[in-house]
Amino acid sequence: MIINNERQTILIVDDAEVNRLILRNMLEDDYDLLEAVDGEDALNNIEANKEQLDLILLDIHMPKMNGIEVLKELSRRWWKEDIPVIIISAENEESSIVRAYKLGALDYIPRPFNITIVRHKVASIMRLYSKEQYFARVAAEEILKKHENNNMMVHILSGIVEFRNGESGMHVIHVQTLTDMFMRELMNITDKYHFTDEEQSLIPMAAAMHDIGKISVPYKILNKPGRFNDEEFNIMKAHTTAGYEMLNSLEAYRNDPLVNIAAKVCRWHHERWDGKGYPDGLHGDDIPISAQLVSIADVYDALTSERCYKKAYSYEETYNMIVSGQCGTFNPLITEAFKNLAPNIPSRLEELSSKKIFEEDIYRIIEKTLRPERPEIIID
Repeated sequence: MIINNERQTILIVDDAEVNRLILRNMLEDDYDLLEAVDGEDALNNIEANKEQLDLILLDIHMPKMNGIEVLKELSRRWWKEDIPVIIISAENEESSIVRAYKLGALDYIPRPFNITIVRHKVASIMRLYSKEQYFARVAAEEILKKHENNNMMVHILSGIVEFRNGESGMHVIHVQTLTDMFMRELMNITDKYHFTDEEQSLIPMAAAMHDIGKISVPYKILNKPGRFNDEEFNIMKAHTTAGYEMLNSLEAYRNDPLVNIAAKVCRWHHERWDGKGYPDGLHGDDIPISAQLVSIADVYDALTSERCYKKAYSYEETYNMIVSGQCGTFNPLITEAFKNLAPNIPSRLEELSSKKIFEEDIYRIIEKTLRPERPEIIID
C-alpha cells in the first residue's frame, strides 16, 4: 500500500463560528482545514475542492440546508462514495443520528467537543477510509472484466430484441440509466426500501433485459403501425411471462442473482401500483421494487422516443403524463423521486447519446445478424 505523506484536508461545516473555531484549534496542527457556514456553502466548497477533500465534519442543524439534506445531495451527486462524513451536533435525538448513518455518515461526534474524542475519531475514520479505498480498488480491478463482459452480453441480448422491435439503439441504455437514477433517489428520500450493494449493481443491469420476452412476439405485431386488436394485444402482453419463463428455464443459472432479478423485472414491469397492470394484476408493493423502478423508466423513455406507431412526446408532456396518471399509477415514492430528478433527466440522456460508441458497435453487429430483409430469420 502506498502511503500518502501529504497533509490531509478536512471541511468543517457548522453555522456557529465558535464551534468552527474550537474544531480548528483541535485539528489545525495535523490537517489542512476548510470551513463552510451552512449546507449550501458546504456543497459549493465540496464541488470546488472534492479532489483534495479527505473528510467532512458536518453539523445537522443549519440554516438554508441542514446536514441531512447535504447528505442526500452528496449521494445524488455521487460524492458520498469518495469523501467520508462525520456528523457533529448537540442533537441527542436518536432518529436524526440514525437517519444520518443510513444516508452514509460514518460516525458521530457530540457537542460539547472533547479534544481526545475528536482527534481519535477523525484519525480513525481517515485510516479506515484509506484502507477501504485501497482494498476497494484492488477488488474492483479483479471484478471489472467480469462485470464488463456481463454487461456487454446483456446489452447484446437486449439489443437483439430492440432491433426486432424497431426501437432506438439507446432504449436499453436509457432504461438502465433511468432505473439506476430512480433507485438512488428513492434511497435518498425514504428508508422504506433497502438495497444491498449487490442489488444496486444488478438491478440496473437487469433493467436492460426487461423486454427480452419480445423475442417470442411475431415481427408483424411488434412493428404494427396502428392500434392492436384484442388478440394482438394479448400476444404482446405475453412477452412479460415469456421473458420470465425464458430466464427461469436456464437451469445452470437458476440461483444467479442477476437472472433472478431480471426474471422478476421481465414478468412484472407492466404491473401498476393500483393493480390495473398485467400479467398478474399485482397491487402496491406486491410488485417487486426492481420491477417498479424499471416500469417508470421504461414508460418515460417510450414516451420521449419515436415509435412506428407514434411521434415522440416532449419532456414536458412526458412529465405531465406520468405525474397526472395518464400512463397508469406508480408508487408515490418513486413518483416523488421522478419529480426530483426530472429537470436533470434530459441532459443525462443527452450525455449518454454523445457517448454511445460502444452501443453503436453492438447495434452494428445486431444489424448484420438480423437484417429485416431476411424473412427467414424472423420468428412468427
